[in-house]
Formats: sequence, structure tokens, C-alpha cells
Amino acid sequence: MPTIIPELPFKPTWAEAPSSRDPRHAPTPLTEEQKQHFLTHGWVRIPDCFTKDQADWVVQDVWTRLGSDPNDKPTWRGRTNMPSHRSFDASVFAPKAWSAITELCGGEDKLVDVSRQWRDNLIVSLGTAENEGRDTDPRDLDNWHVDGDFFVHYLDSPEQALLVIPLFSDINPGGGGTMICPAGMERIAKHLYDHPEGVSPSMTPRGDPDFDKDVGLRFYVDLVKSLRRHDFVEVTGEVGDVFLLHPLMMHSASTNPRRQLRIITNPPVHFSEPQSFNRPGGTYSLVEQTTLRALGKDSLPEWEIAGPRERRIPERYKALAEMREKERRRLEGTSDVAVSPI
Repeated sequence: MPTIIPELPFKPTWAEAPSSRDPRHAPTPLTEEQKQHFLTHGWVRIPDCFTKDQADWVVQDVWTRLGSDPNDKPTWRGRTNMPSHRSFDASVFAPKAWSAITELCGGEDKLVDVSRQWRDNLIVSLGTAENEGRDTDPRDLDNWHVDGDFFVHYLDSPEQALLVIPLFSDINPGGGGTMICPAGMERIAKHLYDHPEGVSPSMTPRGDPDFDKDVGLRFYVDLVKSLRRHDFVEVTGEVGDVFLLHPLMMHSASTNPRRQLRIITNPPVHFSEPQSFNRPGGTYSLVEQTTLRALGKDSLPEWEIAGPRERRIPERYKALAEMREKERRRLEGTSDVAVSPI
């Protein structure tokens, strides 16, 4: 079966993205330090991949789309996962980031072409009055997960090659940065290794009565409760930075106690074929090597999947289609639909 690609209920319009001629944004091989950081921690920050002007092009009209007033906090919603209206070529917009993505994955030829598409499906965090000024223990967050709600998960799944986080706003500590959990990768890898029959996006094994049910994020939330506070990392940086995370990296939205405008996206990256953990000569991609490290293995000659690769249709797709129509009406100036504050 070919790699499962998310089938959105709408198609974004292709746009010619602005590019930068600054040599700092040109494709650059990963340094040995960056490679080792990814292998050890499951993530790496690629700094200064695009300009603020480019970021402004992506986030234009964000307040109109939200239906909120930047100067009136009662109109703000805590967190919004927006639909997309435009897509553009990451290799043109952020060639240094695209170069790093392909290097981690073993080469551009290992990826599905659609992986080059970034979209303006912005993820906006504005915080809430309830959490303003309050520090929250990462273990108390309720949004922990690994990405991929559109397929049944296996250790070698090609559908999620990396988690990509481009920063379209500066993110200070306490300013809404994604919380990540490098210490949880071993647990996730072991769970997938132990269940070659496949698990649901909620990590429920096939054969369990709840396999086809939406049981929420309790697997992940329970897992992080067993970890230490210093096992977590907050994604912070400047406009133009891009964070690249291993696909088994648990992450969660944070509460944004500073209530600063934080804008990111999570453009998907897909392998064209399932990953392999038994390559001749050990010619593994950095993503595959990191998985093997998490398992404490050099290779997995005995491991293979024991179930079909299956698509899931997330419930959020319907909500995204409805949200997109509301945004379109606001952008056209025809909307009389108010956004209720949360």
C-alpha cells in the first residue's frame, strides 16, 4: 500500500512564496554537532531559515481570520488550529530548512513530493485569562500526543517522517512554545516495537476493544506523569527558526502564561516507503538511527508489521472545513459571524 497522505476536505491555493537571497538562508549541510544532537535528543533547531518579511507574508490577515481584535484580550481564543488557504514550496521559502529535512530523512528521493508543501494552516496561541502569569508543570498539560491522527501506527510508519515546527513569531520562555518530551521517545518506540499488529493514533493496540474508539490522549497523559519535570523542553526561538523533531517525539501545547502572540505551523513530511531497520551495511537515515537508539538496538532483523496499513479520517476535518468557510467570509468582509472567546 502506498504511503497514506492526509485527505483534507478542501484544497489550498498554490502560491508563489517569497524567497530570500541572503546566503544565510541557503541550503547548508547539518554539522556533526547538529546530527549528534538529533540522535541523542530527537530534535534539532535550524536557526534563521527565513526572514521576518517572509513570515509576515505567511501570517498576513491572521487577526481577520481569527475574528479577534489584537488590542482586546476578551476577544482572544486560547489556542486555534487554523485551516489552510494557501500552500507554497518549502524548498523555495526556506531552503536551509528543507535541506536539513531531507538530510535527516536520508535524501529528498526518500520523501513524497507533497512533503515540500508548507501551508498557512497557522497554529496560534494567545493564552487565557485563567492561566495568565501562572507557571504550569509540563506533566499537568492535557494535550500530549505524537502526530498522525490519520493512520494506524507502526514502528516503521512512513506517514510521519518528521515533526516540523517553523516559527512565524518570536517565542520567549513562557510565551506559548510547544512543550516536547525527549525522555518519552524510548517508551513510544518500545510500545510500537511490542505491537507489530499496529496501534491506533491513541496508541491502543489492534485487538483491544477500544482500538476503533477515540479514547483521547490518556496513554500519553499517563506516560508523562511518570517522568521528571526536567525531562521536558520548551520550543523557544526567533522568527525564521525551524525545529525538526523525530516522529516519535511526544509534544503538547503549552498554556502561554505571557499571553504573547505565538504563531507556528506543523507541515507534514512523509516517507515514500516504510522505514527499514534492517538495511544492508547499516545505511540508516538519521531518523531511523534515532529510533534504533531509542530501542537500544543496532538493527531489527526479526521485526516486521503484522497488520494492514490503514487510513483514519479525523473528526477535526469537518471542523476545519467549517472554520475555513468562516475565515473566507471574514477575509472577504462578508462575515457577521462573531467568534466566541474561550
